[in-house]
Amino acid sequence: MKNDTAIARWLDRDPDCITKNELKQLVARNDKKELLDRFSGRLAFGTAGLRGKVGAGPNRMNLLVIQETALGLSHYLLSTVSDAKNKGVIIGYDCRPDSQRFAEAAACMLMSQGISVYLTEKVAPTPLVCFGVLHLNCAAAIVVTASHNPPAYNGFKVYWENGAQIIPPHDAGIAEEIIKAADSALPKMTLDAGEQQGLLTWLKADYYNAYRQAINNSCYLASHGNPETVSLSYSAMHGVGAELAEGLLKDAGFTSIYSVQAQREPDGTFPTLKFPNPEEAGAMDLAIAEAAKHSALLACANDPDADRFAAAVRTTSGGYKMLTGDQLGVLFAYYLLSHADASSESLVGTTIVSSSLLAKVAHAFDACYYETLTGFKWLSNVAIQKKTEHRHFLFAYEEALGYTIGSTTWDKDGLSALTVFAQMTAELATHSQSIWDRLEMIYRAHGMHLNTQCSIALEPGASPLGDALRANPPTRIAGRSIIKVHDLKALKIYHAGGNEETIDLPTSDVLIYHLSDGSRVVVRPSGTEPKIKCYYEVIEPFSEVDTMEQVTARAEKNMQSLIRQHQASL
Repeated sequence: MKNDTAIARWLDRDPDCITKNELKQLVARNDKKELLDRFSGRLAFGTAGLRGKVGAGPNRMNLLVIQETALGLSHYLLSTVSDAKNKGVIIGYDCRPDSQRFAEAAACMLMSQGISVYLTEKVAPTPLVCFGVLHLNCAAAIVVTASHNPPAYNGFKVYWENGAQIIPPHDAGIAEEIIKAADSALPKMTLDAGEQQGLLTWLKADYYNAYRQAINNSCYLASHGNPETVSLSYSAMHGVGAELAEGLLKDAGFTSIYSVQAQREPDGTFPTLKFPNPEEAGAMDLAIAEAAKHSALLACANDPDADRFAAAVRTTSGGYKMLTGDQLGVLFAYYLLSHADASSESLVGTTIVSSSLLAKVAHAFDACYYETLTGFKWLSNVAIQKKTEHRHFLFAYEEALGYTIGSTTWDKDGLSALTVFAQMTAELATHSQSIWDRLEMIYRAHGMHLNTQCSIALEPGASPLGDALRANPPTRIAGRSIIKVHDLKALKIYHAGGNEETIDLPTSDVLIYHLSDGSRVVVRPSGTEPKIKCYYEVIEPFSEVDTMEQVTARAEKNMQSLIRQHQASL
């Protein structure tokens, strides 16, 4: 009965005939399981905003959910941000089938509350929208995107007036207002009416060029080599990055750019990809094939909203090998730190599940290093807090292929990362070196750091693993002694000798085990499914006579042993 009332109310409020008919068909079929799923709750608004499958009902992404979310956001902005109406909100969207109309619906809700809106005239990379918050002095930004999720998904991402993704308490405050909006009558507003009232500004070519020029003017994108020596293939993965990616590379002097034509144009159905995420097996196949066709040095890609960056590099044997997110991160850091302004301290950071190698490279350059919980919402907001007049923010990354260079954008930016990576390759080429040579040099100085992630399924109904590990804490993992444990739920560091320290991070159900041989195991129990995510790191030193191949083989053997024995213990 409760669901019947909710369904009837939804049908009465839904402005979209497509989702209305979809819901009517579910009711006609008496599809109780599907209806229960769609009406058992509401898509949760969190620090990443909303993300979910497109469809009818409050537990899906649809026009009504977008309207209610945007109205709730409007009310929160008006009560929280000074002069929010005049500052306005910038809105952009990706190429998914519903993204444009979702963005326009959000714009109308904001304008109905008297808030000015800057709306991109066409699809826009996420970094370009994030850039606009500070460039236009906005109160917030919205990007309608599901990033690298499958075609059935869409999302609603929110940035705050500091240019970074929202963090507490704003996420909870907005969520409260969304619940109120869902119980309120929705105001009527059109784009034409908003434009006539002076509330709507279309962001056209000059705005896209402003982002491009800002990247070009960044001191971190200075050339230190001959770009004409570097050839590369590029895939936009059917997303929105191609035009700006190719433009930025050409601005930087690169002339041998081979775009994967089958994946260049925006297409939210992603027809040539099983999963539009460059981390997934096979996602880079066309980019690598295009590179091989031209004997290019690099095969590069952005994910569909162009905030992530991936690369494969030609090997001495002529094939191509993907770099991991951690390898790219430490390569970026070394390159940027080696050219950083020595008159002030550089600030670099990563997350608790990324490689510990960045901390060692930062220390070697006398840079300030910081660590956060996973997610760029933390990396950027903490950087904004930590930077000072004499400590400039230089770089941050997360292992899931997210990188930000300087403060042109306060979020990951796959477009500037692409350009800097090509410039790094060009500089090395002027010294007859390769990316692999640079990586080996870093490893020889600090040890090979091998990182991987595994999800482990648990028995349904099993008690929370984090609580079990805290109740009976292990003293050894895979035959190695545990020398200290970071418990981010208790916000304590427990040393094997009995000493304790306090952790200055937000609380999170994470356990980090540091082992006697330098290895590390991070355990993140899932709060919603019977599984955990484990992040493993092994460190293998070099002797003077070791080859890269020998050390790699030892590291991989140690990693396999660590994973096998740790999983068995769980």
